[in-house]
Amino acid sequence: MEHHHSHTDSAETKNLRVAFFLNLFFTIIEIIGGFFTNSVAIMSDAIHDLGDSISLGLAWRLQKVAQKERDEQFSYGYKRYSVLGALINAIILLVGSIFILWETIHRLIEPQEVDPKGMIILAILGVIVNGLAVLRLKKGSSLNERVVALHLLEDVLGWIAVLIGAIIMLFWDVPILDPILSILITSYILFGVFRNIKSVLNVILQRVPANVEMPKIEAYLNGVEGVEQFSDIHIWSMDGNFNIMTVNITPSKGSSLEDVTKMNSKIHAELSSMNIHHCTIEIIL
Repeated sequence: MEHHHSHTDSAETKNLRVAFFLNLFFTIIEIIGGFFTNSVAIMSDAIHDLGDSISLGLAWRLQKVAQKERDEQFSYGYKRYSVLGALINAIILLVGSIFILWETIHRLIEPQEVDPKGMIILAILGVIVNGLAVLRLKKGSSLNERVVALHLLEDVLGWIAVLIGAIIMLFWDVPILDPILSILITSYILFGVFRNIKSVLNVILQRVPANVEMPKIEAYLNGVEGVEQFSDIHIWSMDGNFNIMTVNITPSKGSSLEDVTKMNSKIHAELSSMNIHHCTIEIIL
């Protein structure tokens, strides 16, 4: 089962490039703004957006790498580079979040005054910039773009929370609300980080992909006409999206070469509807 890249790859790369520069530009503004407004909530989201920028940059770069055909060095191609990018991004977010939490604890003990007006301006910009990036990526049809768009949509929701908190602090003197917002945002980020690390480890450890039901595949193979028995079935994912399977099949006694060929084609066609994108079947005679 060959895997071909479509002409939409160039469009996907372009969308990721635009989203990357939008996010990176705003991250720089955000870090400067967080320093001048003295807001750890802003700095928390700045660390998050820095991770997003790295993630988008890696996604943009790795999208190009992923288009490379397999060669003598990478017989399965370059898809697993995206797993490496996800791991790097998770580590960066983890370290940044721990640093922000450490700073936030001091703010809880000794709350400091912040600039709610500056926070409001940055929050509005955050909603606009991240919203534009989401709209840009939603135009794409690939899974990669949809996943990144969902991640940036989470950023929009985070900025809405900062905006609401800043408006409250504009009218009421509750500086402790800023570190509370920071803890909430950072906790949410850490939840996503550990979820991503789990997904990366599942790929590295070659766990059966979540969107593949092995019992269903085994039941199907048991019912295929011409299959005497099967063994050594293995299913794993290259990058969390592209799933691979290998299996040994013993044809029924008396099967001709034509029968085996038809059975092989039939199995491949059915497996593609079960989220198996590449399958190697070894016929045991």
